[in-house]
Amino acid sequence: MIELKGRGGRPRSEQAREAVLHAVDDLLLEVGYAALTMKGIAMRAGVGRQTVYRWWSTKAEVLFEACVDDAEEELAVAPTRTPLAEITSYLDALVRFLAHSPAGAGYRALLAAAQHDPAVKQLIATKDVLSASASAVLNRVDPARPADDQAIARLIGPAFFWIMSGRDPAQLDTHELARSFLQDLGSEVP
Repeated sequence: MIELKGRGGRPRSEQAREAVLHAVDDLLLEVGYAALTMKGIAMRAGVGRQTVYRWWSTKAEVLFEACVDDAEEELAVAPTRTPLAEITSYLDALVRFLAHSPAGAGYRALLAAAQHDPAVKQLIATKDVLSASASAVLNRVDPARPADDQAIARLIGPAFFWIMSGRDPAQLDTHELARSFLQDLGSEVP
């Protein structure tokens, strides 16, 4: 077992942190959010329960940190030659994240929990990983027009609704969504 000193002692072990974040992803997929416990996370990670509680107060906090870390990586897309290719690439990453990624499963579970748990709602409001990633892409596509909440919602919304409503992600045409999005913005689309 990996043990750490409290917040007043040495900094937490990165090895223990990674073990906990991997454990929460694995357990979420195995048992679901409702059955996820801090004790189970600690056991799976091979650390003491007090180690987990020293750094996170709730299972939602652990899951949120795991989601944010992974989402930032999974939703980062490389610049491309055309706005259409860049928006399509981002939408492809968004669909992969929401429909196929363990981090996306965690994000969806947290969104569901936030509908009836004010603490989870407040937690996920602290960092909007979808908006941050969409904003980065939109600002590259059109630096003269900074991304605003409306543009971000129009970009994310259709794919988000599709996945969250249980539709088959393979049936979503991200290229057509990107084309439509750019046309709505008034951009010329080849």
